[in-house]
Amino acid sequence: MSERDNKPVLVTGGCGFIGCNLADRLAERGDRVLLLDNLARDGVRENAQWLKSRHGDRVTITVADIREPIPVIDAVREARAVLHLAAQVAVTDSVTDPVADFEINARGTLNVLEALRLHNSTAPVIFASTNKVYGRLIDDGEIALTGRRYAPTGNGLAGGISENAALDFYSPYGCSKGTADQYVHDYARVFGLQTVVMRMSCIYGPRQFGTEDQGWIAYFLLSAIRGNPLTIYGDGHQVRDALHVSDAVSAWLAALDHIALTRGRVFNLGGGPANAISLLELIDGITDLTGRKMTYRFADWRPGDQPWYVSDTRALSTTLGWAPQIFLADGLRSLHSWLDGRFGSSQDNREALA
Repeated sequence: MSERDNKPVLVTGGCGFIGCNLADRLAERGDRVLLLDNLARDGVRENAQWLKSRHGDRVTITVADIREPIPVIDAVREARAVLHLAAQVAVTDSVTDPVADFEINARGTLNVLEALRLHNSTAPVIFASTNKVYGRLIDDGEIALTGRRYAPTGNGLAGGISENAALDFYSPYGCSKGTADQYVHDYARVFGLQTVVMRMSCIYGPRQFGTEDQGWIAYFLLSAIRGNPLTIYGDGHQVRDALHVSDAVSAWLAALDHIALTRGRVFNLGGGPANAISLLELIDGITDLTGRKMTYRFADWRPGDQPWYVSDTRALSTTLGWAPQIFLADGLRSLHSWLDGRFGSSQDNREALA
């Protein structure tokens, strides 16, 4: 093994939902992993403990913030690759505090890129972008209600939104992530860095501590488990494609392992048309899965809400041979099982007996 191969893979935001699943897979296959996380979000300390209990010294955790250049430089300098997921992830928080949102998502990403450019320019970097860079995409006149979901009226979107769609940042979150997205892409063109941008859509799965603002599939399932009512912003017919985190991790690692094919590229990463679902359809599915009828009320649409978004992932499939392996119905059962074990009555019973 060469000296470079023995260096760790750096995962920023590595104790978050996607980050810890990536770190787990990397460690399982024998990679050393360095996580950089400020441990500020709910659930991340638990994810950190889970990773250490499974992998011991193969996983190292540095508690730091990507807004601080020095610890970012120190971490990047010793990495053989960087998987950059550290971010402010909620549209609502970006509206409440646009400056903090920008500092974390845009400036923090620039810190990572500059550390790579100046101190480790041959290390690949894969960036977690978002479908929000495309903005609202479709006007009300371009969608029609079909059953319990919206569908585009034109024939050109049957396969989903491709990477060729025009960028139209909407909401401070869209602006900050879009800025970072374009910086990552341009650092490949201008400075020759080995960068990949993943524009992700609705990743879900175990280790996700869903909230009303982020991780909506897990949040809906948690609400059913706890018997809590939901607030649906909009009319519930809005559609998203969902991708199980196991499939997302496979795509990220395939992009890393085949960096000669993916460098300088931008890819959409989601479940595609076969895994698209509306909010109301998800509620129906959760009712069938749990046997618990959910209660909900409606509220106004929020800034940047898309009435319809489905990823066209054919570029990723053509380049890497990747395709989702876990379909939504099976993924929901998997996530429900994990959430119920962690937060449901079985967990309450175990804690009561402890």
